[in-house]
Amino acid sequence: MAELQTPDLTGQVVLITGASRGIGAEAARAFVAAGAQVGIAARSAEALKTLAKETGALPLTCDVADFNAVAAAVSEMQSRFGRLDVLVNNAGVIEPIAPLAQADPVAFGALIDINLKGVFNGMRAALPVMQAQGAGTIITVGSGAAHNALEGWGAYCASKSGALMLTRVADLEARGRGVRVMSLSPGTVATEMQRTIRDSGINAVSRLDWSSHVPPDWPARALVWMCTPDADDWVGREVSLRDEAIRARLGLGA
Repeated sequence: MAELQTPDLTGQVVLITGASRGIGAEAARAFVAAGAQVGIAARSAEALKTLAKETGALPLTCDVADFNAVAAAVSEMQSRFGRLDVLVNNAGVIEPIAPLAQADPVAFGALIDINLKGVFNGMRAALPVMQAQGAGTIITVGSGAAHNALEGWGAYCASKSGALMLTRVADLEARGRGVRVMSLSPGTVATEMQRTIRDSGINAVSRLDWSSHVPPDWPARALVWMCTPDADDWVGREVSLRDEAIRARLGLGA
């Protein structure tokens, strides 16, 4: 299978949340390789510093659960680069993994603050900027958990389902003002989150063989592609890397 040529995003300004590791870090590398000016946002300043040194991306210490912090990151991108063309709402956590009858309410609320309110905070900060420009792309990194109930994943499933609906609402409200909004469901990815899932021993996902998980550069490459006109048919929809046609289109896999 031939690989899709790396899109040229020269001149595009991209902000990625949850960029200190996993899909977010790989996305930073992929967007930089495509020629974009990239801001990397996460809570871990030290991890951001390391990635920034590697890629040249702008590190922005930011807790997506705090709207003011997200707004400040967007403002810093505008100040440095004059605009914001792409927001990748990637920040997310999986814990608490526990039956609802045993889940820690504080941990449950903290997950919702990151996985759901964090997506809203990103949209709320970026949409006015992009609408004023008359152009922009917002991508939510979603999950199959938005569609399928899984034992022990009550918080995660609920947050991802809510984030997908926020994405659909944002598309409904912003498409007529030049903003492209869509979701990426990456499947199971070989990241630290997947190790946490494995170690929990709860539900079938924890028992998947490690070889069945896709490498994090696959969703990273998909995210870059989604910012190009070739992905316009998916605006307002969810791109799934479980879809063999999508994998073939992107040149992923054997």
